Amino acid sequence: MKKKPVLKIAILTFASLCLITCEIDEFDIPLPKQQPFEITGTEVSFRALRAALDQQITNTGNPLLTVEEDLYLSGYVISSDEQGNFFEELIIQDKHTDPESGIRVKIDVNPLFSTFEKGRKVHVKLQQLTVGLDNGQLTIGYREGNRIGPLSESRMFDFLKRDTIVAEVEPMNILISELNDTLVNTYVRLSDMQFHRNEVLGSHPLTFSAEPGDQFDGERILESCIENSTIILSTSVFADFSAVELPAGMGSIEGIFTYNFFGDEYNLVINHTSNIDMAGTDRCDPMQVDCGVVSEAGSEILFTENFEDQIEGEPILGNGWTNYAEAGTEVWEAYFDDGSNASLGISARMGAYMSGDDNNIGWLITPEIDFDQQEGEELHFKTSNSFADNSTLEIFFSSNWDGEPESIISADWQILSNAIIVQDDDFFGDWIFSGYIDLSCIEGAGHIAWKYVGSGDPDSDGTYELDDIEITSN
Repeated sequence: MKKKPVLKIAILTFASLCLITCEIDEFDIPLPKQQPFEITGTEVSFRALRAALDQQITNTGNPLLTVEEDLYLSGYVISSDEQGNFFEELIIQDKHTDPESGIRVKIDVNPLFSTFEKGRKVHVKLQQLTVGLDNGQLTIGYREGNRIGPLSESRMFDFLKRDTIVAEVEPMNILISELNDTLVNTYVRLSDMQFHRNEVLGSHPLTFSAEPGDQFDGERILESCIENSTIILSTSVFADFSAVELPAGMGSIEGIFTYNFFGDEYNLVINHTSNIDMAGTDRCDPMQVDCGVVSEAGSEILFTENFEDQIEGEPILGNGWTNYAEAGTEVWEAYFDDGSNASLGISARMGAYMSGDDNNIGWLITPEIDFDQQEGEELHFKTSNSFADNSTLEIFFSSNWDGEPESIISADWQILSNAIIVQDDDFFGDWIFSGYIDLSCIEGAGHIAWKYVGSGDPDSDGTYELDDIEITSN
């Protein structure tokens, strides 16, 4: 769009005065008073733009769509880089309330919040720009070979038009299980949420992203108290609140639903810690069995399993095991591998990678053990993983499960809090020893269960392995 000569003169005059008289902080320079304007071209919806890209990929295999027509799309800014958790990008959704789609615009400018604040309506002129999927996100920018690069600062306003409207962005109340690809880059609220107990309880609660192992981003597990689902909160190590401790309560969180850096796992990203309201003290953690640990195994074996009698690739059977799929189609299976991710002979494995299921929850439960018949009971085992990918493995005890698969969910299960289980950042080829878990404080009879819960993303659910299980007594 050509600038009027009067505007050019005004800009030159203002620039000259600044050079002659003073140095002015960029944040002290107000934006010129904005007048209503009309944008030329034909408006296109976010979904129509995505459909055109998908159609091109289907027809030609080309993953980048360069727009030749005089088109534009309109939406509302939902991201803010004021606290450093976003960098050189705007996230825009189609409506300020009840959005249907969102998009990312790459811009080689930092910061952007003073110009494009949250809630600002913007219009994006698409002609000459390229649209594609970048790390799973619908993204707009300049085409740079086979990738999408950012808009330059000098041409930013050629393509981005600030409307006079600044709306209140209403977060969409939603469950984790309802999130899907069409809602990527929209502003959502998850209620009845908490950070995983291993990250916030105890003497060393984690920060958002200032732990020694955090590189680029800190990833923390958010879990729902009303559904059996989790999602990762991702925070840049450059965020101003990086070193703030995670809240230990339960409540709600608002943020932008998106993908991680690799585009293979759903994430939530917040603009500021004020987007989290977790002041509630009633967490939904399971009850715990905490008898402590002992230094060695007892001499009497009450139960043992090394899976060597199992058939590779078949479900775990026999020896009193209950192998149950609470959700999805996958169950614990026997597997063998002598490569870099070697099994211990034949081992048990549970995973849902590429299962096609919306979610996978698998239980492997021992036969009943009577803890009143002897003293000094303890449990030990080994676990490994093939990249956990936000799936979890935990171990539980129940004294009131009746042994019927259909009543597993309704039974009371207490977590064995002292068991050491392989973590996602452990090397995938290692087998992690659980420690000698003291069970001597348990009274009566009951069952021990290993429970696998997938991430809810069928394309990235991880895999766990289990072996060398023993329950002993003195």
